[in-house]
Amino acid sequence: MDPKQLFDDPRLTSIGLLYEAHAGLLAKLEETWKRNGLSGLDLNALMRLSRSPGRKLRMTDLAAQTSLSTSGVTRLVDRLERNGFVRREADPADRRSSYAVLTAAGATRVARVLPAYLADVDRWFTGLLTPAQLEDLTASLRVIRDATNAEATQISD
Repeated sequence: MDPKQLFDDPRLTSIGLLYEAHAGLLAKLEETWKRNGLSGLDLNALMRLSRSPGRKLRMTDLAAQTSLSTSGVTRLVDRLERNGFVRREADPADRRSSYAVLTAAGATRVARVLPAYLADVDRWFTGLLTPAQLEDLTASLRVIRDATNAEATQISD
């Protein structure tokens, strides 16, 4: 293939824009979670727990939904547990499994962060798109997520 055609491939533009948009969004949202004593990963995990049935997830599901390894999610939950935001709960049906469970303090912290976080999400993401564009983008992201990270689909929608 001609190198000029290869370098001008529109797929490179699409994936490059996705990377740039992701990095830009993280930079714009970071101040909100930092101001509330959290990392982006902390907030992501707490939000996922708060939106899950019983406000809990198997550790393996939380790992998949946050794109962490099992040791990575263990370290995350250890930190959140030290801060009183989550607790571990044994799975009565499977001694090898445990749940991360959102505590009242964790729910309070998420509730405190979310208004500013959602305002920033609206300012830098959803509010920049028309309702139709947002609906299309959400549907498109779901297709990509389902194909590339099916483990994350357990409960997160």
